[in-house]
Amino acid sequence: MTDRRETPRPGRRTKPNSKPASLTPTDWSEGERIAKWLARAGVASRRECETLIESGKVSVNGRTLTSPAFKVTGGEAIKVNGKRIEPPEQTRLWRYHKPSGLITTTIDPAGRRTIYDELPKHLPRTVTVGRLDLTTEGLLLLTNDGELARTLELPRNEFKRRYRARAHGRVTPDKLAALKAGVIVDGIEYAPIIAELERETGANNWISVELTEGKKREVRRALESVDLEVNRLIRTNYGPFELADLKPGAVEEVPKQELQRLLGTYLPAASDKVKRPQRGPKGDARGGLNKRRRKDKSASKK
Repeated sequence: MTDRRETPRPGRRTKPNSKPASLTPTDWSEGERIAKWLARAGVASRRECETLIESGKVSVNGRTLTSPAFKVTGGEAIKVNGKRIEPPEQTRLWRYHKPSGLITTTIDPAGRRTIYDELPKHLPRTVTVGRLDLTTEGLLLLTNDGELARTLELPRNEFKRRYRARAHGRVTPDKLAALKAGVIVDGIEYAPIIAELERETGANNWISVELTEGKKREVRRALESVDLEVNRLIRTNYGPFELADLKPGAVEEVPKQELQRLLGTYLPAASDKVKRPQRGPKGDARGGLNKRRRKDKSASKK
């Protein structure tokens, strides 16, 4: 597991000669699945937590688990790779302006610098919402809640990603129409991509790109399929969150009130279910959330 951050946090002190408590049968009517609990605690994404469990790296009250279906309430002694995991904290989210030249991974076998080499050390354990390539710049979201990260990443939730791409080649209406219809590159099918020409600068062009899937190197591969070679790529938006004037290398936490306003029922504290965002006037998830809140307020007045 190399694409998620696992910043160590102090564990609780235990007596040197204390023995692990026995694993009593779990009441399956209470608690939540261990993989989801670990994801909310910021260990990794739920899928990655399931892999950790199946690999025998997770224990509860001293007994190694092999099934991600096991339920916990949070009062147990839960460890990953022998390290005690503290209960999930209140969900937090940060905006980070990733500079070019950093890998979005915890450790790079090639020895290249990662975003975690540059992020402030005071941050708690965080996971990234998706990834940005080595040379891709711009907005990268960080959260201490792996379950929220999964919600924001899932294509079916349609959180839009917006980019500005500088590309070499001639932009034509036919090429933009081909991207909007969806393209297939090396057997990989990409959903429709909305691309618009911003301006021409000699042999290069600035193009605004909007997509909802976020597959590996999707923008570069899609534009290359219509003979447009990307030589600079900046992500400016992820769902309702904007890069705005955040400086390269800077990280800024989204205030709690703002996080609640923008994501509403997507936050784990409000609902454990992943809900599909309603489209606002321009198909933006933020508009849908605002619309849903207005309905809630109207119902409360009746």
